[in-house]
Amino acid sequence: MANTHRHAYNIHDLRTLARRRLPRGVFDFIDRGTEDDVALANNLDSYRRIKLRPSQLVDVSKRDLRRAVFGNTQSMPLIIGPTGIADILWYQGELALAMAATRAGVPFTLSTSATTPIEAIFDATQGAMWIQTYLWEERRHSYAVIERARAVGVKTLMLTVDTAVMPNREFNARNGFVNPFRLTPRMTCDVLRHPGWLAGVMGRYLFDGGIPRYANYPQGMNARITGAPVRLANAASVTWADVDALRERWPHTLIVKGLMSAADAEAAERHGVDGIVLSNHGGRNLDSAMAPIDVLPEVRAALSKRVTLLVDSGIRRGSDVVKAIALGADAVMVGKAALYGLGAGGEAGVSRALEMLRDEMDRTLALVGRCSFNEVDATLIARPGL
Repeated sequence: MANTHRHAYNIHDLRTLARRRLPRGVFDFIDRGTEDDVALANNLDSYRRIKLRPSQLVDVSKRDLRRAVFGNTQSMPLIIGPTGIADILWYQGELALAMAATRAGVPFTLSTSATTPIEAIFDATQGAMWIQTYLWEERRHSYAVIERARAVGVKTLMLTVDTAVMPNREFNARNGFVNPFRLTPRMTCDVLRHPGWLAGVMGRYLFDGGIPRYANYPQGMNARITGAPVRLANAASVTWADVDALRERWPHTLIVKGLMSAADAEAAERHGVDGIVLSNHGGRNLDSAMAPIDVLPEVRAALSKRVTLLVDSGIRRGSDVVKAIALGADAVMVGKAALYGLGAGGEAGVSRALEMLRDEMDRTLALVGRCSFNEVDATLIARPGL
């Protein structure tokens, strides 16, 4: 199974390989959305509905996918977004994601709920990492994590604001995939049907020091993922005043992730943020949420060029990236696409996912008559009836 990812031709193939290798509960956690998976399906369908209008007889023999994001030139306009379960997909999966991203020349975003220390990721990415956080009811605990990241040298902080309460992911309960992670009878049967994962992931952790811990939580709360529930909960009380407080504490790049309206985007700019991620959490929170790509044009129109605008949720092809840039995004974030690669083949699988997306971006640019993303704009979008 270790090299089967080499035979994947697209992200869907990596998804299929990951589904075969992973226990159902683990796979569903990364693959599903919430409730009836309506938002998840709509995210994908929204990209499929957008059509491109190519220009022909253009010299596209010299193409350049590089893109400046927050003043830093990347190999392509893509960032690996924050996910909190990577180390369950593959042994030291967070490091695998980080190293694959660095090799590809794009940033990696570490989730606060990661089981790999910030310091290790910072070293693996040579500093090209972002960190994501929620605000907990006791803000001092969140601030402790943020100050730790700042002390290490992290320059980009991402505040996720779209999870005021826990979403209704019924499939997790059905699969026995609960928090904290426990081998319930149903999960045990599932795990035993995947001996490669059991030996290669959980077995290696048990052999090499034990079950992973929440490595970046405050002292005394960095319990094992199979231990007692950590006494931290996302705050339902977060307001723009908290953004102001973060702005005062964090002197570097500050991003707010999870906005879905022009009004909220304008408010974010007034409160001094440097970037916004249009996101419905990959369809994993509110099942009736719009697709971020559908609100992208109006949000871009509402913002000044000072604010970097990113978009995630539903990106599976390089052509999706071109569509997002054409509609006003500065870059995109991917989550599931990278996790499918990780689940299929570890670091090499993630590299394969990024390689395929890059190749698809490059091919799409050539076929629509553009040499770089600087030439991609709304004229590329085919409007219905025109």
